[in-house]
Amino acid sequence: MLNFPLWKKLMVGVVLVWSVLAALPNVLTPAQMENMPSFMPSKTINLGLDLQGGAHLVLQVDMETALKQSYEKMEDDVRAALRDRSSGTRINYRGLRSNTETGIHFTVLNPADVPTVKEKLHSALTGVFVLNEGTNIAVAYTPEELTKMRKHALEQTLEILRMRVDEFGVSEPLIQRQGDDRVIIELPGVTDVSRAKDIIGRTAQLTFHLVDESARAGHRLPAGTGVFYELIKDEAGTVLDKVPYFLVKRPALTGENLNNASSAFDQYGNPVVSITFDSRGTRKFGDMTKENVGRRMAIVLDGNVYSAPVLREPILGGKAQISGNFTVTEANDLSTVLRAGALPAPISIIEERTVGPSLGADSIEAGRIAVVYGFIAVLILMAIFYGGFGMAANVALLFNVALILSVMTFLGATLTLPGIAGIVLTIGMAVDANVLIFERIREETQRGLSPMLAIDTGFRSAFLTILDANITTLIAAVVMFGMGSGPIKGFALTLSVGILASMFTAILVTRWQILAWLMRARPKTLKA
Repeated sequence: MLNFPLWKKLMVGVVLVWSVLAALPNVLTPAQMENMPSFMPSKTINLGLDLQGGAHLVLQVDMETALKQSYEKMEDDVRAALRDRSSGTRINYRGLRSNTETGIHFTVLNPADVPTVKEKLHSALTGVFVLNEGTNIAVAYTPEELTKMRKHALEQTLEILRMRVDEFGVSEPLIQRQGDDRVIIELPGVTDVSRAKDIIGRTAQLTFHLVDESARAGHRLPAGTGVFYELIKDEAGTVLDKVPYFLVKRPALTGENLNNASSAFDQYGNPVVSITFDSRGTRKFGDMTKENVGRRMAIVLDGNVYSAPVLREPILGGKAQISGNFTVTEANDLSTVLRAGALPAPISIIEERTVGPSLGADSIEAGRIAVVYGFIAVLILMAIFYGGFGMAANVALLFNVALILSVMTFLGATLTLPGIAGIVLTIGMAVDANVLIFERIREETQRGLSPMLAIDTGFRSAFLTILDANITTLIAAVVMFGMGSGPIKGFALTLSVGILASMFTAILVTRWQILAWLMRARPKTLKA
């Protein structure tokens, strides 16, 4: 146990030098870092929401609307299947409607057509069951398909929100699911929370609808036609008026084939959003405009009309512009959400917490004071109770803190206020191993063993106890990290790194120092 080979000394030395260099940027000011050599690490620990300020949002995905949209799309598929005359049979029906609770319902006029209808629907649709009671037909998703759809909607929402947050330029955001229909988002360092909420929470459903010129206000609307509005706003964003448009409900084209969106300026210098379709979207857009030259086409975003120009000629290049009295910031934000894609369902903010930068600075200062005071108290007590051995433990403790900071910096971990508490706890736990070793050395010395045998026995006998104690704590920390979220994860990560670092410094660094002193001084006795 007293043998400390050269390779082990080199390994410990390399780790300690690396830990000091990697931890150094976290305690130096930016001006001091500029004067450091270029080979020096410059990466620092990311600060969490509670330390640098920002926004904490809990979003809820409207699964009912997602289901409603799926049934509306299924309506079109059902109509297309019933119009299909490949079987040679014309299917006459009436009263086709849908709702999210019971699915799609309609009545077949000829009872003899019921088996054919069921066969057509089974071949055209997947993940549904088709039931009939006489000539009344019901089509609904199976429970397995509903579960799959909800899971897919949440996963797609997470992916799109990540892209939107990345476009927004937030450093080290937290985006994670909570339960079956909620998403937690933390945006450290964000100051304009209202703009962030607008970008994150926008559904961004882009659709193109033909204007129904036959519809008139005050008259019954033709089947398949609905009323949409263009919102007239002032410079402050206040809605001054609503202009109605009668549009064909079924969109002629959607934004799912959008390839890019960017802010630009029109010929009059007004901000607009330029959109470009992919190859499939370009073809569909060209066909749609070619077939409807002379008609008006409305550009609709999230249910609101932005413009409704007349199609003077076919648009074959796959490009279009969205205008709508935008500011430059609004045009940039709209292009951001369009590039990220539309959410599969609307989301609502059900919880919001904002931490100001000043409060974060206060938290950092309070955490720094706690770490420093706790550190100094431990250093003093170890020196008083264990003398020279205590000073060796104090040196190991310094390296322990440097090792924690360097590993967390290397991993790109986020330091939170509970994480600082984990560091303070680790400082106390780090010397606990040394206390066990030193007390065992003291016992062996009182039994009359020589200094070399007492130190050897102390390290060997305490090793298993230290290992058991740290493994049990590490297991608890891993469970907290796996099952917890947010602050719990921060505490668990810091605690886990601290436990591993304390075992390294207590067993190797302290032992190296004591053995070096023992070989150099060769004392006859140890003070018990």
